[in-house]
Amino acid sequence: MKPIAIFRHNPSEGPGYLASFLDAQGLPWELVRVDAGEPVPASPADHAGLVFMGGPMSVNDDLNWVLEECALIRAAVDSGVPVIGHCLGGQLMSKALGGVVTPNPVKEIGWGVVEVADNPVARSWLGDVREFLPFHWHGETFSIPAAATPLMSSRWCSNQAFALGSHLAMQCHVEMTPEMIRTWALLGDDEIRANPGPAVQTLDEMEEEMSARVAALNAVADRLYRRWVAGLKSD
Repeated sequence: MKPIAIFRHNPSEGPGYLASFLDAQGLPWELVRVDAGEPVPASPADHAGLVFMGGPMSVNDDLNWVLEECALIRAAVDSGVPVIGHCLGGQLMSKALGGVVTPNPVKEIGWGVVEVADNPVARSWLGDVREFLPFHWHGETFSIPAAATPLMSSRWCSNQAFALGSHLAMQCHVEMTPEMIRTWALLGDDEIRANPGPAVQTLDEMEEEMSARVAALNAVADRLYRRWVAGLKSD
């Protein structure tokens, strides 16, 4: 099988648990370090699937790679190469597919419950899961592209995920590991302090019951990732 391409936009926002999942499934993958200046492929043809991770920038910033990744996402959707996006990655997918990315009413940082939509597409991705506790770190939100189906919402952000066939875009983070949470909290301490509010947690609050919360999140991620890899291009 061709490798899965994972696009990293910030050194601290790699694939996390997704890498462990893919390794356990024996699926080949390669990291495209966009943050280090590595080029965005012009075509998805050499990959079985495309993964877009998070980052502190906005898809509305004047960055060449944003336009290049949006073009790549459209080409992948047109050619049936599955795409999955996490946070910024989900926003890239929305923009590429005709949606818009705008400021969220509040910053959402830390653990926060997400409710799963009651529709057949959501059930195909998440089975009987009606709500779960993912991790969040965003100040913007995406709209749902016209042809896509909304999958999740939270109290503080109406659009937490959408699906379009074999493609999945998420605003929330399901790829988290304890190490990633601690690193993000330390690196983002100034942002946390500057944005106190009901949807923003401190590091101490993030670390409460962290092991159990991460394990439960891994189980939900397994469902989503299994559904996604089932559509990988095999030729």
